[in-house]
Amino acid sequence: MDTTKRYKAVFFDLGGTLRIALLEEPYMKHARRKMAEIAGSPVPYEEFYQMIEERYEPYRDWALGENKESNDEELWCKWLLPDYDQARIRQICHELSFQYRQCKGRRVVVDGGVEVIKGLHERGYKLGIISNLIGENEVPDWLEEDGLDQYFDSVILSSVCGLRKPCSEIYRIACEDLGVAPEDCVSVADNVKRDITGAKEAGIGANIIFSSPEKKHPVKFTEENRPDAVVNDFREILDLLPALK
Repeated sequence: MDTTKRYKAVFFDLGGTLRIALLEEPYMKHARRKMAEIAGSPVPYEEFYQMIEERYEPYRDWALGENKESNDEELWCKWLLPDYDQARIRQICHELSFQYRQCKGRRVVVDGGVEVIKGLHERGYKLGIISNLIGENEVPDWLEEDGLDQYFDSVILSSVCGLRKPCSEIYRIACEDLGVAPEDCVSVADNVKRDITGAKEAGIGANIIFSSPEKKHPVKFTEENRPDAVVNDFREILDLLPALK
């Protein structure tokens, strides 16, 4: 990576990058129970959860195949609970998305993540988030609760804009939202298949891959998805991006 170039903005991926999921069974069990409870499930919560998992598969196939994402209402009313009271589901769809994601683990900021966010902000970089995920409210709520919303000028979520990475358009939307040209932006992510090709097509200036603790297998790069830098410790990002002021 050319550390002499002065980039102006940094976009972070979330899952496996800025945040990681801790597989804490009591926490995930509580979320499964809570999800069934608020949906008014007539069947035991574990059975309800398995039903949601089965129904999520065709949705996921569609989302990955089309590089699109449904908002909360469409996800639950059309795909996951079309046979439930639709008026009720529309009212609770945001909470259902939140609890369903908690069924997959308790998400925490990666070690060194807050240090990097604050450090880059102090160095003069504009910061943004580009993330594929279901749920419209979880990320804004988390940023506010953790006091991190003040550091981010743009948050682009697939569940809000309707597009998923590796679609290049989601990067263009983020750059326009941030007011920075793509070539002046850096992308920090963990998935070479999902996070590199679209960014390159959109003209993102540099791509940093984080060797996430969630990854269980070594990553193999090709010319198409080769990043400009790889970091094993999140704090190494600060070594690559000097102060702008």
